[in-house]
This record gives sequence, C-alpha cells and structure tokens, in this order.
Amino acid sequence: MNKRLLIVSTLDSDQPFGAFTRPYYLGQYLTKYFDVFQLGLNCSAVDYAPSKSIGSRSLGSYIKAIQNSIDEFQPDIVYAQETLPGLAALISLRTKKRSNCSLALDFHTFSAYEYWSRLFSVDNSLNEFVQLIKTYIAQGVLICSGNPIIAAGESTPKLIKQWYGFNHSNIHCIGNGVTQDFLDADASTACDPFEKLRPAKVVVLVAPKTFQFPSNDMSVSMAIDVAKKLESYSDKVQFAVIGRDAENIQQPLPSNIHFLGFLPNRKDFVTHLHYADIGFLPFPKQAVAGGARNKTLDYFASNKLVISTPEGLRGVEEFQDSKHLLVTGYGIEEVAEKVLDAALNLEKYQHLASSAHALIRKKYSWSAKAQNVAKVLMSLQDSQFVNNISNARI
Repeated sequence: MNKRLLIVSTLDSDQPFGAFTRPYYLGQYLTKYFDVFQLGLNCSAVDYAPSKSIGSRSLGSYIKAIQNSIDEFQPDIVYAQETLPGLAALISLRTKKRSNCSLALDFHTFSAYEYWSRLFSVDNSLNEFVQLIKTYIAQGVLICSGNPIIAAGESTPKLIKQWYGFNHSNIHCIGNGVTQDFLDADASTACDPFEKLRPAKVVVLVAPKTFQFPSNDMSVSMAIDVAKKLESYSDKVQFAVIGRDAENIQQPLPSNIHFLGFLPNRKDFVTHLHYADIGFLPFPKQAVAGGARNKTLDYFASNKLVISTPEGLRGVEEFQDSKHLLVTGYGIEEVAEKVLDAALNLEKYQHLASSAHALIRKKYSWSAKAQNVAKVLMSLQDSQFVNNISNARI
C-alpha cells in the first residue's frame, strides 16, 4: 500500500507558469510512488490526482484547508511548497498534534534575498521592505523548525548560511525539470507563427505579467532597450515577447519588438518556441527571482541557442558560457552586439544549443526530478522504500 502524500502549494491553474510548474509536474510524477492529494489556489488543471482549490492566499484559508485534508485524507507526509503553504502546514500539524505525519518543505526561491536585491529598483521601496521583513521572519520560522528542505536552487544552502548564520543540516537541492512536449516537439504540421517577421531571425523572450515576478518586468525593459539598439537591423533580427500585451508597456516601443500576449494553448506556446531562433534571458543584476528560471530550461529543451546575462542562469548554473549558451554582461551595448552576432552567425553557434539540449535530455526530465524528491520524502518514513525507489526505472 502506497504512502499518502498531501502536496500543498500556491498552484494556480489560471497562471500555468512560474510557481504553477513545480507542484503540478512533480505531483504528476510523484503519483508513481505515492497516493497523492493536491491542495492549491486553483487546482482545476490537476487531472492526475484528487485535489481541492483553496481560492485565497490568506494564511487562515490555507490552515483550514490543510487541517480538513489531514482529517479526511490522513496523509503520511505533507509536502509544502513555498513560504505561505509551509507556514500553514507547520501550524496545522502542530495544532493537530499529528506526530505520525512528516513534513517536508520546498523552497522555490529564497524570497528575502529577492526582495533585498531589487529593493531600490522598484517603484514602492517601502512596500518591498515590508515584504522583505515579513518573508525573512516567515522563512526563518520554517528553517528553524528542523524539517527537511527541498530547494529548487543550488544557492539556497549558501543563502541560508549568510542570512541566518547557520548551516541547515537537512537540505536537498533538486531543481526544476522540463516537460516532454518540448523534447518531443514536432512542428512539421504547424505553420511558422513568425512567418511575417521573416527572413529575420526571431529572438524570443518569455515574460508573463504576474504580480509576484517583477523581475520579468525588468527583463522586458532590458529587451526593449536592446531592440532599440538593433532597430536599424530589422531585416536581420526581430524580437517577440510571450506573456504580455503591448498595452502593458509604458515606454516607447521600437518597430522590431512584438508583444504576443499570453498563449493559453500549451501547443501554441511549444510551437512558438520551436520556431524561434534564439531564446533570450536579459535579466539585469537586480532582477533576482526564483530558484530556477523555467523559461531557461524550456529554451534549452526546445534546442534553441540561448543568450543570457549572468542573472538569467540563476538555479541552472550547470549550463556554461561557450559550452551550452552565450553569456553576456549587463550593458545594453554589449548585449545588443551579442544578439546581432548570434543572429548573423546562427549555424556557428548551433553546437551550443545541441550540447545544452543533450544535457536537458540526460538530467532534467520531471520524472527524474520526481524520483529524487520521492527519495527524500520516503526517507522520512521508510528506508526500505527508498531502496525500492532507487531501483525503479525513470
């Protein structure tokens, strides 16, 4: 009989990107090892396990939903992703006094560091500072609770040491994966969505407009500045932004950048990345976000040449400049020159895209990531089960 796993997150089916990705796909593949129940903001997309939508980001709503699920589902393990679900799960288990139920935490990111990094780059610095303090205290409570932590970013253990002054003894770095549809993409039956921009090479930027990711706003602003520099080369290079409309942009736009809005159809999104020529990650130094940028992995999985600033590789530092992609500095002039060179010499750099794609296939499937998470979760309850997972085929 499988162990019962309650996954709690801020999964929101209305925004199937960012914070949605990790709990949704890990949950899907964790059903191989557990009886899974999902709790999230909006779980309407969860079709592989029983689920319940909480509908509110309030701490009280999460505590109530978790306590009800503990009574009804009787989980052996609660796997709480991000700060709000983690705090609610910790409180729920303490008040329910469920000593036979284990708790594992998952940090998508180290939020306090994010707020600090962009404190003086956002419009409302006071609000950002308040969020920093609240998050620092909340994550501190979780870190000091002694429960195991699964981290999406390799830098999380180091940041915990820097910010809280001690080494967490039970932390496991397991990054995000890629979905099979990118790896299996066959656009031979689909039309090129960028046909009107040809023969120019298309540089694509994925930047959904969400309240919790101001770093995406910063990347769009930087992309616009780069496009302005290359406007006289419109016959050679065009820019396409997926995830927001031009009406959301306050600054003047050059003629060589196009805003495609949100693509709700998954197949359309995969097709757009398939036909793009270059995946773009123009994140300024202060645009800190996430344990790993899902868009980075999506570009690599789509076999695209990737051009990134150093910050764009947060959480996926295994991918290296001149081996898997092209890394540039933060200056607009330097970034523009790198983009133009790549657009004019795409075949010259194709081996980088191929190398990154091979690494993605080898190590970054969600199935492999879920197997690693399952080992951590089951180590809390049954060492024999961990051996069974280790011997399972991915």
